[in-house]
Formats: sequence, structure tokens, C-alpha cells
Amino acid sequence: MTMRIEHDLLGDREVPTDAWFGIQTLRAVENFPITGVPISHFPHFVAALAMVKAAAARANCDLGLLAPHKAEAIVAACKEIASGRLHDQFVVDLIQGGAGTSTNMNANEVIANLALEKLGHAKGAYRHLHPNDDVNKSQSTNDAYPTAVCLGLQFAAEPLVAAVGALKEALADKGKEFAGVLKMGRTQLQDAVPMTLGQEFDAFAVNLGEDIERIGEILRLLSEVNLGGTAIGTGLNTHPDYAPLVVRHLAEISGKPMLPAANLIEATSDMGAFVLFSGLLKRLAIKLSKLANDLRLLSSGPRAGLGEIELPAMQPGSSIMPGKVNPVIPEAVNQVAYQVIGNDLAVTLAAEAGQLQLNAMEPLIVYNLFSSIKMLATACQILEERCIRGIRANREQCRRHVERSIGIVTALVPRIGYQNATRIAAEALATGATVGELAAAEGLLTPQELERLLSPEAMLGPGAEVG
Repeated sequence: MTMRIEHDLLGDREVPTDAWFGIQTLRAVENFPITGVPISHFPHFVAALAMVKAAAARANCDLGLLAPHKAEAIVAACKEIASGRLHDQFVVDLIQGGAGTSTNMNANEVIANLALEKLGHAKGAYRHLHPNDDVNKSQSTNDAYPTAVCLGLQFAAEPLVAAVGALKEALADKGKEFAGVLKMGRTQLQDAVPMTLGQEFDAFAVNLGEDIERIGEILRLLSEVNLGGTAIGTGLNTHPDYAPLVVRHLAEISGKPMLPAANLIEATSDMGAFVLFSGLLKRLAIKLSKLANDLRLLSSGPRAGLGEIELPAMQPGSSIMPGKVNPVIPEAVNQVAYQVIGNDLAVTLAAEAGQLQLNAMEPLIVYNLFSSIKMLATACQILEERCIRGIRANREQCRRHVERSIGIVTALVPRIGYQNATRIAAEALATGATVGELAAAEGLLTPQELERLLSPEAMLGPGAEVG
């Protein structure tokens, strides 16, 4: 392997000749072998970093601070990176000391070397175009990095929203398919009152739909960025017109409605939008986990459990018990949810740890937010494609549960009173007789009245017997 020599504050180091990154990236790789998850694991973040650098180059060129030939090379390099080129060169671990400086310098060095190639120079020939003096001009890690995070999260949220939407649609489709399947509703795992399996799945769909709206709301908060504030939000080393100009360029390049924060000093240290976003991801995770739990309960058995639905069989379930099939997809979704809930706690603690004008723990926030988004999107996708779409209703089992349930006595309360209904319920439990049989035997209701009151139509919504 051939090497080139690069120099920084700490001295000289050999860097592989074919590496697009430079000396500061190399040091960061050595210093932070923490998670094994490099920046490249989240391509939306890499693309956002490139867009921030392109916007800065354009703004600096407009203001006469960067030579046009350098700006053109930087913008061209950023465009290629944003489209997917050289993502494997973003090698720094997501969790790092330095408030994201290593990530920022990884981007600066890769962009500089790609721009140098476009200008006809070798990698590392920084006298012609420098990672700090040119690519990082008018910037600090403390404004470029969080701005890229805000933008990258907006990109990353798109496949999550799509996956949640597809899952919601699949649940709603099952709601229509199961509209005529009568079953028992349950509270505290005890028989409650009848409903349809379609109503149950409709409720699942509506529940997830709310989170699509909430994600849209939080993304609007992520449109406000501190780009142009440099180190602490004062805008040191920038042109007076730079901040609004660079954000305008970023909006044009990204296609997102990016806006400058009202107070750049406040925006540089505040992690509030990230905390809200993480909380929303936790909320979605909790809903998905509850859905997965319900699917596992409803499909339990298949003969010695509830057995009201059948999940698609995805793989053999046991190395010792022949014929066993486990609800592996819901189980995986549960585990994703638990991880996302843990990620939210880490984000909370990291946000609280900010001091004065900066939060040095932001890399942990970034790692957990992007991890949660990616895991949730995948979990929603596999749940929709490999579970929900293939669910079948066990119609006869659902009906048997209704017919044998004591809970249907609730439908008789408006006619026979709570005390009579309580007595009949207790006797049904003790003798095994049905509620209808006991009510008829005591002459409390005629067979015709019982048929009407215990019909699916009467038990599935408001009725004339009340009032």
C-alpha cells in the first residue's frame, strides 16, 4: 500500500494514497472504535453533510470569499457525494468526542480531495484547495454538523413515514376483510363485550395514522437551523449577509424548507427539537410493540390459546418441538421497540448534558435518532409485508368465544337490570350454561327478545334498548 504524508496540529501522518479522507479522519478512526457503526451507515446523513458544504461554497462564492473555480469544484464534489458516491469513505464512528468535529472533518477532507481531482490535482494537495480554508469556510462544526443532522433526519423520516403509511393501509385492509367476523372484545385479558375483528384492525390502523401526522409536525421544527452561527452562534468569521444566504442556498439544494433560527446562539446549544423527535419515535415504538403483543395474543395456541387469527408461518419454530411455528415477526418488532425506547433515554440524558453554549454529547443524539428511524422503518416494513398482509381470521373460533362468553350478558342489562344480569353471569360461570339459556329458563326474556338483544347487530353499537 502506497502512502501520502499529511500534516495537522499534532504532526505528520501517513495516509493511504487511495483514501479520499485525510489525516484528521485517520486520527478519529483510531481514537473512536466505539460502535463499529460509521457515518456511511446512514446515507441520508452523508448526503445532508454534502448539501451543507455545497450551500456554504455557493454562499461564499456569491459574497466573493471563495474563488469561483474552487466553489464549482466543491459543489460538483458535493453533488456526487449526495447522490451516493464515496459514501464508503465516511468512516468515522458515529459516537465520538469533540461534538462532531471528526464527522465534519471527514466530510471536509473527502469533499476537498474529490474537488482536487476535478481541478486536476492529487489527493492531499491541499495548497490548491484546503479542507478547512475552503470546504469549511464560514463554518464551524457547531453549525454545520447540527444543520446536517436536521436535514438528514428529514430525509431519513421519508421512508419511515412511507413504511408506517403502508402498515396502516394493510391494517385498514384487514379491517375491511374482517368486518363480518364477530368476536369477543377483552379488557384486562377478561371477556368484555362483543365486537368484530374488523373493528379491532380498524382501530390498529387509526392508531398508527396519528403518528404520521405527528412526524410531519416535528419535521417542521427541524427546518430551523443555526447554519451561519459558526462556533457559538455569534457568526464569527462570516460575512454579515452569509447566514440568510447560506440557508437559502441549502433550501434550494435540498428541496426542503430550511429556515435560519431566530436566535443562532440559542439554536446552537438547544437540543429541544431532537428530544421531541426522539419522544415521538418512542411513542411510535410503544404503539408498534402493543400491536405486536396483541397479534401474538390473538394468534396464541393455535389450539390451546385464543387462536382467533392465524399469522403467516415464516419459519419452523423449534429445534425440539415438531410442528411448532412462532410469531417471529411480531417478536422482532417488540425487540425493535425496546431498543428505540432505550435510545430515547440516551437522547434525553445527552440533551440534558449540554453546557453553556454547546452540547458536546450531540454525536450520541445523532447515533440514536438515526438508528431509531432506520430500525422503526424496517420493523414497519417487515410487519406489513411478512405478517399483516398474510393474516387469516379463524371465524369459527371467534364465534365460539362469543357464544360461550359470559360477557354478552352486558347486552341484557338495559332490559333485566344489573342485579339479574350479575346473578345470571355467576350461574353461567358455575354451571357452564350459556347466558341465553339461563335468561330464557328464568323467563326474564322471551326467545325472540333474546335473539334480538344477542344478535351481532344489537351488540356492536348503540341500540334502542338503552334509553
